[in-house]
Amino acid sequence: MSSTGIDATLPVAAAAAPSRRMAFVRRLLANRSFTMGLVLVGIVVALALLADVIAPFDPLKGNFRARMVPPGAEHWLGTDHFGRDILSRILHGAQVSLHIGFLVALFTALAGAVIGAAAGYFRPADGPLMRLMDAFMAFPPIILAIAISSVLGASVTNVVIALAIAATPHTARVVRASVMVVREMEYVEAARALGAGHARILLRHVMANAMAPLVVRVTYVFAIAILNEAVLSFIGVGPPPPTPTFGAIIANGRDFIVSAPWITVAPGMAILVSVLGLNMLGDGLRDVLDPRMAVTTR
Repeated sequence: MSSTGIDATLPVAAAAAPSRRMAFVRRLLANRSFTMGLVLVGIVVALALLADVIAPFDPLKGNFRARMVPPGAEHWLGTDHFGRDILSRILHGAQVSLHIGFLVALFTALAGAVIGAAAGYFRPADGPLMRLMDAFMAFPPIILAIAISSVLGASVTNVVIALAIAATPHTARVVRASVMVVREMEYVEAARALGAGHARILLRHVMANAMAPLVVRVTYVFAIAILNEAVLSFIGVGPPPPTPTFGAIIANGRDFIVSAPWITVAPGMAILVSVLGLNMLGDGLRDVLDPRMAVTTR
């Protein structure tokens, strides 16, 4: 009789996980902010991945016979003072900017998760780690990134390092706050009472239930990294020329903003669409992953 009862519960338990996943996916797709953000980000990513195929001109090759040409049939977004096609430079610049943003978000998530989890779970480590994070947070993130990038030198790798260091303290504090709440839950106490080790409790019970704020934070870090990379490139401490990035294209056109505004307007709109899409994606994820939002939508 008991074996029959156990067997009967197995299909129910096996079907419960896919049904929960499908319900989560349906909530995501039903969220307008998430879907609109997903569309915008998907368009930007697709254009960046296909830049080598769809770009009409070489982004680095100049044509002095076509200098400062306004948008038209041949050059849809015009050309710059070297005769380089703005559309081609934006498409290839999206590759560099998204690459930097993705790496910054990845490294920030890893470093923030490790530091935040250690500070939130192990009480003796909380004080020293958080004081170190406070020391970094004493500087505005963009100022800190500019200082680090200036010291390390202008390169894609150094920009990633600078932006990741600047964004990690806030991410670590987000993870720490979530871990401090989860570690006091009853199921964590039960696992500890059953003799589970710290590593098992932290990875399987604590971090598994504290990931939602980190996921949302990563989307914002991605957006901030694209914006801050543009700032670093604009002031000359980003990827070195002639690497096309959104900020570098804007910097090239700042002396011609009156006579040739298309040089700065087009990459500015590219930054706007990229950052707006990622922010909307993060807002949608926050709404769906927040338990209070889940309760109100039932």
